[in-house]
Amino acid sequence: MAKKPSITIVGAGNVASVLGPALRRAGYRVDEIVSRSNPQSRQRAKTLAHRSEASAATLEQARFSTDVIWICVTDDAIAPVARTLARRNVDWRGKIVFHSSGALTSEELKALKKRGAIVASTHFMQTFSPGFVATLAVPFAVEGDTKAVRAALQVGRALGSMPFIIRKQNKVLYHAVGFFSSPMVITSIALAEAIGRAAGLNPEQIRSVIGPIFSRTSENYLKKGSAAAFGGPLCRGDVATMKKYFRDLKKVPDARAAYIALGKAAVKRLPVKNRKQLEELFRKA
Repeated sequence: MAKKPSITIVGAGNVASVLGPALRRAGYRVDEIVSRSNPQSRQRAKTLAHRSEASAATLEQARFSTDVIWICVTDDAIAPVARTLARRNVDWRGKIVFHSSGALTSEELKALKKRGAIVASTHFMQTFSPGFVATLAVPFAVEGDTKAVRAALQVGRALGSMPFIIRKQNKVLYHAVGFFSSPMVITSIALAEAIGRAAGLNPEQIRSVIGPIFSRTSENYLKKGSAAAFGGPLCRGDVATMKKYFRDLKKVPDARAAYIALGKAAVKRLPVKNRKQLEELFRKA
């Protein structure tokens, strides 16, 4: 496509709420924001449509007259939505359809492909949380049909992202990188909060304790990588301290279980002293 394609967004959740306005700023025409017919979904679609200079419509009402249809719904909903769209009286031949899942492939759109659509999966490696404005200047993984991939790479570059092609069979592991880099990090922080409560700290004290070391660790990793950013008693091989952790973390059993699992991984993958002693210690934990 020589000119920028017109785009319909299906969904009005966290990803769509960032994507719609970003597409407009990049010079794309967003025609419709399509949602389910329940009142809450329709209100979100109306709000996003206003911000994206588009119109709001339900799945049953939408025209789907644009060059590109971008499905931004939860992973489990992608295939059912694709089947719903495929049943609409729309000429899908030659239309490009994306979905936005990191773990799922373009196979989720096979119902539309059977109707003649050209399909691809796309994914911004970013965390989208309510109340936070996320940048799209991040890695943007694409796989699928050649023409759809070419269009997605073009859109990704226009949005200021860093687009690249990923092999279909590698999508789950690619997405797991993000899983360990964001939600699992927050899970670890949640466990740290639980340990803080067990230590008698109040919420303000817990945040004040976690904040500086969390920020510094992130900075150290971004500057020099995981091995250089790794520190603490496990890195030093302080076996006696580890034994005290095993004892006192019994007050927070799920944190103790996570500590043992992550400790084993650290001993295997990161620079530690007294490695053999630590391996034996975690084996018996």
